[in-house]
Amino acid sequence: QVQLVESGGGLVQAGGSLRLTCAASGSIESISFRGWYRQAPGEQRELLSFITETGEVNYTDSVKGRFTISSDNAKNTVALQMNNLKPEDTAVYYCGAVTRGVFSWGQGTQVTVSS
Repeated sequence: QVQLVESGGGLVQAGGSLRLTCAASGSIESISFRGWYRQAPGEQRELLSFITETGEVNYTDSVKGRFTISSDNAKNTVALQMNNLKPEDTAVYYCGAVTRGVFSWGQGTQVTVSS
């Protein structure tokens, strides 16, 4: 199992940018999937983007062209660069990872976009 810690959330105006980082510790050599999710109040948690151990990357339609996921294996981190943020991007953002079939969550970081 891995431990995940997100950082980089905050308050930003519409059109601005934020960079979220997820640091992993523990059984990091066995991570096969890392993803970024978000959950707005009253909404279900949704998958925004993921990157696999083979380098496959995917984005949900609502963030394509605005968000970019990247990994730094040397630092055991995965980042989510978020540009052109909109008020509807306001949510708690979580990273998740799969290790030997076990899913782990980070504690989440709040992103608030003001209009």
